[in-house]
Amino acid sequence: MKPIAPGTVIFHRYRGYGVLTAVNLLTGWVSARFGNEQRCLDLNLSTDEVQHADGEPILFRLSPPDRMPHGRLMEMVLKLHTAGYQRLYLYSWPKDAGMHWRWHLFTGCRTWLQRPWREGWYGSGADYIFNPVMGWGDLPGATADELIDALARFDPEGLANALGEDEEHAVWFRRICEAVLPDYMYSLEKRLNPDGSVSNVLPVYPLRQGVPDYDGPSLPCPPGWSKLHYVNPIPRHFCYF
Repeated sequence: MKPIAPGTVIFHRYRGYGVLTAVNLLTGWVSARFGNEQRCLDLNLSTDEVQHADGEPILFRLSPPDRMPHGRLMEMVLKLHTAGYQRLYLYSWPKDAGMHWRWHLFTGCRTWLQRPWREGWYGSGADYIFNPVMGWGDLPGATADELIDALARFDPEGLANALGEDEEHAVWFRRICEAVLPDYMYSLEKRLNPDGSVSNVLPVYPLRQGVPDYDGPSLPCPPGWSKLHYVNPIPRHFCYF
C-alpha cells in the first residue's frame, strides 16, 4: 500500500477528487478538502472507502503503521556507519507525558548531553503521526537509502560532519540494530534499578501495535553513557517539540 500524508490526492465515491490536509496514523482518521469547499471533511480509513487518485484503496491497519520513525532512522544510521560516516549519532527519548518519543540526529563529537542542533535533524512522534516525514525533504515511507539521499541534498554540510571513525560506537550501534530491528526501538531515558541505582540496560519499545513485548538480549548503554548521571538530558529551553 502506498504511504499517505498531507497533500496526497485521493478519490471518494461521493465527493470526487480531493486532497488530504491531515493524517493520524494511530487512529486511521484523515481530513480532506474537496473542490472549492472551505470546510475539511473528516474521514475514517476503515469505513469510508477512501482511494488514491489512481483508484488504489487506502486501507487502514492492513499492516500496522509505525508510530514513530526510529526504526527507519536506525537503518539509515547503520548504512551511513558502514559507508564511513561513523560520527553520526541517534539520540531517542520519551516526551514527559510518555505518549510519544523524540529523536535527534547529531554529528561530530560524541557528546550525549550538549549535542549540536541543526534544522531538520530532530523531531517528535507527536508530529510524525500527522505528517510521517522526517523533515529534510523526504517522502512518507521512504527507505533508508532514500532518506540518506534526501538528507545529503538537504544538508550536505551537516552530513559531512559525520564523516570519520568512531568504531566503538559503530560496533555498539550495529549490535543494537541486530537485536531490535525491525520491530523495536531503543530509548536513552534514565531508568532506576529497584535499589535506586541507575540502570545500565536500555529500555526497548515496539514500533507499532500488535508487536509482542521484547524478549531479546539485554541491551547495554552506548559508550560513555554509564558515566553520566543526569536526570533530564535536554534543558527545558531546548525542548522544541
